[in-house]
Amino acid sequence: MSVSSKKISGIILAAGSASRMGKTKQLLPFGENTLLGQVIQNAGESALHEIIVVLGHCAEKIEQAIDLSSTKIIRNTAYSKGQSTSLIKGLENVSSICDAAIFLLGDQPLVTAAIINKLIDAFETSNAPIVIPYCNGKRGNPVIIARPLFHRLKSLSADTGARALFDEFKRSILKVSIPDEAILVDVDTIDDYEKLKKNFILQLF
Repeated sequence: MSVSSKKISGIILAAGSASRMGKTKQLLPFGENTLLGQVIQNAGESALHEIIVVLGHCAEKIEQAIDLSSTKIIRNTAYSKGQSTSLIKGLENVSSICDAAIFLLGDQPLVTAAIINKLIDAFETSNAPIVIPYCNGKRGNPVIIARPLFHRLKSLSADTGARALFDEFKRSILKVSIPDEAILVDVDTIDDYEKLKKNFILQLF
């Protein structure tokens, strides 16, 4: 694991109910792991200072099924009110020594430690308060947001995520080119899941 001079907190957003999936998608098999388990593993192999996992739907079941020993587990009982509630819960638990937070989606297991570290490096070498990855001109995840903007994030409502800040601070955003569609791929439906597994198998060869 490489060491970052700025301390970044990794907040994994994994509280959703996956209503379109019809299953607890966090626990869907992914290689020898699960979707969420792989996201946690990738984060643990990166230069992140800490890892916070925000759970909500089926939290107890997930805690029993996945090794979360290297993470800080936060339960968001208001997850049904939208992603912003999980984002805020995560921020409330970021260590005071951390300079920023990176928001990782619990259904993006193809986002590797190398991708995370490239974004961390970009944050370290710039003064940008927001770092966003792009692939083929499309905005992806995860996104890094510096501590001075935490108070703005905590004022978000509904299912907006951090997007509300992107227009407000668009002149201050550092766009990082990531030549890997992993930053664009998440899992909302069974079809998404099948495509994801297929892409993962192709990456192994």
